[in-house]
Amino acid sequence: MKSKFNLFAIAAAATMAGLGASLTLATPAMAAPVLLLSNSVALSSEAMIERQEIGADGKERIVLKQPKDVIVVPGDRVVFTLRYVNKGSEPAADFRAVNPMPGPVQFVSVAEDWAEVSVDGGKSWGKLADLKVSVAGEDGAAATLRAAAAEDVTHVRWIFAKPIAPGAEGTISYRGMVK
Repeated sequence: MKSKFNLFAIAAAATMAGLGASLTLATPAMAAPVLLLSNSVALSSEAMIERQEIGADGKERIVLKQPKDVIVVPGDRVVFTLRYVNKGSEPAADFRAVNPMPGPVQFVSVAEDWAEVSVDGGKSWGKLADLKVSVAGEDGAAATLRAAAAEDVTHVRWIFAKPIAPGAEGTISYRGMVK
């Protein structure tokens, strides 16, 4: 039998570990765990649980549910969406959003092909296929490198190539799976 997560534990973990209090947004000169920074870009975030349901027409469809509305169990897919809006009167140049992976969730994919991931706590970044992780050798043997995998991802980062115009808004997102 699969163990069940407290409905609010996954939502709290997502908020505390990656979608709220510890969400890091930054311009090159500034990084802070807050939702509103210089450049006046505000972020809000949402974690939704993806479920398959059978519609009245008998066809299977995918729906998104609030974590509070379902029992979250290992293997559930989670869609994390960050909404941004430039509330300032100037373009927000060099804007970055960095999101740590919540502890109980394993990275699956990112929606934007321009997003990067880290497998070392945010020290280095790139496409998952290009990253390596160090594996400790046994009995004092030297460490070796192996290709990074989804379970190694510690952070997701978006670097906006163009300034975010005043009043402009949009979303960025990534998917995870409850461990």
